Amino acid sequence: MEIKDRIRMIMEREKVPPRVFAETIGVQQSTLSHILNDRNKPSLEVVMKVHQTYSYVNIEWLLYGKGEMLASAESASLVSSNGDYQPSLFDENPVNSTKETIGLENRKEIALRGTENVAKEVVKQEIRYIEKPVRKITEIRIFFDDNTYETFRPEK
Repeated sequence: MEIKDRIRMIMEREKVPPRVFAETIGVQQSTLSHILNDRNKPSLEVVMKVHQTYSYVNIEWLLYGKGEMLASAESASLVSSNGDYQPSLFDENPVNSTKETIGLENRKEIALRGTENVAKEVVKQEIRYIEKPVRKITEIRIFFDDNTYETFRPEK
């Protein structure tokens, strides 16, 4: 079983189409499509985004297919008998962690400090036109397909 098949299993478990899955893990839909259609192998960044978004997935299973899909016995207890993931009411939402989104929103709003407008040095360009002597044709050669050629020289 390849990594694309394991990613597909996570999508089936979550009951989400590829478009929603790509959006949830934060990758382009085309990136996921290329992975699922075996055009490209997933990068480590994509694998880590899947693991961070669906933290109940065993990273060794996702990368190498070793072990069980669920990360631990604790995660296994969160799975109901029908196979759906059932988080505790007291757990943070593992899919949409509020800490990450707050940090990213605040990050965008922080102004850069210590940057001052530094005057840039003006670069002046100088264009020189160099007069070259008029060129004259001294010889013209025409090559033929029978490996012969003729040379023509202008009259002086």
